[in-house]
Amino acid sequence: MFDRPTDLFASAPPEMRGHDRDDIRLMVSTPDGDIHYTFTDLPGLLEPGDMLVVNESATLPASLPAASRLGNIRLNLSTRFADDLWLAEPRWSPSRPGPLPLKEHEMIQIGEAKALLLQQYPGIPRLWFVRLDTPASCLMAKYGEPIHYNYAPAYPMSNYQTIFSRFPGSVEMPSAARPITAHVRDMLRSRGIGIVGVILHTGVSSLEIEDETVEHQALYPEVFRVPEASATAVNATHARGGRVIAVGTTVVRALETAWTPNGLRAISGATGLYIHPGNSIHAIDGLLTGLHDPVTSHLAMLSAIAGLDRVKKAYGEAIRNRYLWHEFGDSHLLWRQDAN
Repeated sequence: MFDRPTDLFASAPPEMRGHDRDDIRLMVSTPDGDIHYTFTDLPGLLEPGDMLVVNESATLPASLPAASRLGNIRLNLSTRFADDLWLAEPRWSPSRPGPLPLKEHEMIQIGEAKALLLQQYPGIPRLWFVRLDTPASCLMAKYGEPIHYNYAPAYPMSNYQTIFSRFPGSVEMPSAARPITAHVRDMLRSRGIGIVGVILHTGVSSLEIEDETVEHQALYPEVFRVPEASATAVNATHARGGRVIAVGTTVVRALETAWTPNGLRAISGATGLYIHPGNSIHAIDGLLTGLHDPVTSHLAMLSAIAGLDRVKKAYGEAIRNRYLWHEFGDSHLLWRQDAN
């Protein structure tokens, strides 16, 4: 879809680059074009009566060192079904993904614990159902570190939480809200912009689209909850003409799963909803997010919100202006075609 230079990967949090968390750039994409701001400009770019919806899930140290017949590998936990039953991604290393040539009923070792590979997830050969003989919470407490990739080392867990992180369960940080500091939050509230929360426990980050037909791509389930109060607040915002801005693709997935023709409903469970240009967006008017890799399900969602041509144009603009990618990078506010 686009070529993004690897030197635009943010390899460290802004705080470790001599900045504050909110001292990053913000590109705003409207049907009329792309405009550049700083993140602390966000409150002034919204209107009183608008509503931000944030993900209140907190991040777990879900990357575990493992030993297998192939040698030392990583086991990145993804979706929790029980404390001893997970969907997980075995990978060679942070810089080298799978799928690994593993077999059903093969055993891998995590310290003194054992993990049994049950079967691959249908349509996603990199992911396995795994049964642990020790609760994952114990293994994460003893051996776990944050999931990370070749562009950045593992940092202390505090770097992977947002000010809204309340309910542990995500294996990768819902990072769109990371630059919202207490200062920015207070400016938003003082301007009459609401903030409500949902929960979606993220799995391993957006896998590359592997099916030639984007609509046929398989997605794994993620546990989520849209509380009654948040559904009511979103419905009320739309009823009075305000705009709803999802802070992160995870929030879009939760809200669109909760959407009905009569508005949002309170709901909890697991969602396998895949948002792509072949379906419609109903629950949100804008998306505040980071910058995503090409050929991923995240970009399929952005294209559903704003159209593929606008997304490609915006990403070209971001590359020309040397915006930084990934969870420690810059931000992007993308309005729906008919949101303004």
